[in-house]
Amino acid sequence: MAFSAIFRKPKNELEKGGRPPDNQMDSDVEMSQSCPMCKAVNSIAALLETLYVCKCGYCFRITARQRIEYLADKDSFTEYYTDIVSVDPIEFPEYQEKLDKAREASSEPEAVLCGSATINGLDCAIFAMDPNFMMGSMGAAVGEKITKLFEFATEKGLPVLGCTVSGGARMQEGIISLMQMAKTSGAVKRHSDGGNLYITLLTDPTTGGVTASFAMQGDILIAEPGAIVGFAGARVVEQTVRKKLPPGFQKAEVMLEHGFLDMIVPRSEQKDIITTLLKMHSRQPA
Repeated sequence: MAFSAIFRKPKNELEKGGRPPDNQMDSDVEMSQSCPMCKAVNSIAALLETLYVCKCGYCFRITARQRIEYLADKDSFTEYYTDIVSVDPIEFPEYQEKLDKAREASSEPEAVLCGSATINGLDCAIFAMDPNFMMGSMGAAVGEKITKLFEFATEKGLPVLGCTVSGGARMQEGIISLMQMAKTSGAVKRHSDGGNLYITLLTDPTTGGVTASFAMQGDILIAEPGAIVGFAGARVVEQTVRKKLPPGFQKAEVMLEHGFLDMIVPRSEQKDIITTLLKMHSRQPA
């Protein structure tokens, strides 16, 4: 039996290579989006006004560029490392096809955007992961881009704002993807040793090897309401411990209650809160 045969059929969202953003599903036909929480139908025009947040508070997933557009000052973002993209280092079955589909689904060459920007006039380095590129999974290219951004920020004495969304380390790159956990963690540590600030904004979902490395290593941990934050999935944990998990397991609200987060901030208030934090820790003249 050829072992490659067991990998042929996609089993989950990650394996499919990507999916349309929440704000684009069915929008070409109806220009509206149904909320998975309260079932209300939101027009795309209305969602644009609310930063893609439903009346009930549910935060629709948004692209990395939308995230940066909401947080950074207009036209202040300069993108870096656009030439660093995923390849197929271990010749994993159908991986190249999945990468091609992910690039088409996300309109991005890779699962993370990195660069520098200002937030209400304050300089910072910033990265944002894209849920539409294989659910923001981390391969060698993602790890390299984030590592280089931290090295740049360390050299320039800049704070880093990291916006995470991820299904974890990318299995199609095997141990190479897992190595990114150590590499990015080392870069975060050197940035911290230089006396620099690192803020993480955890969005839904932030899981797996990303959670076990740079996502949870921020000096200040912020999460969006209702975001899933954890390592293994709930079903895997239940099967392992053979117990029914409590309601809201791995939700941001439960994580905050148990001391794993510093705060939960609605999307409409994130720029103001991050601005306050940057001012408090700024090395720039007032």
